Amino acid sequence: MTTAATTAARIEHRLQQRLLPAHLEVRDESAAHAGHASGAGKGHFRLRIVSTCFAGLKPLQRHRLVNDLLSDLFETELHAVAMETLTPDEFFK
Repeated sequence: MTTAATTAARIEHRLQQRLLPAHLEVRDESAAHAGHASGAGKGHFRLRIVSTCFAGLKPLQRHRLVNDLLSDLFETELHAVAMETLTPDEFFK
């Protein structure tokens, strides 16, 4: 079984490689969801991503982009991901 720290590292690496973020936070919130039957031992994470890749995209498009990048992890390691997706202009306002 994959540990939460390993999953967080995989998420961070993948997002760094694909989105080249100006700022990235990956926070493991699995402990707050421990014992929930629907999670089946998979992790819950909160992301804050600042990237120029989000320019011109609506919030739903940004979330789909991130979910697509992490799609295979949902099969084995991820149960839920909450995210805030911003452009540098939005973040540094």
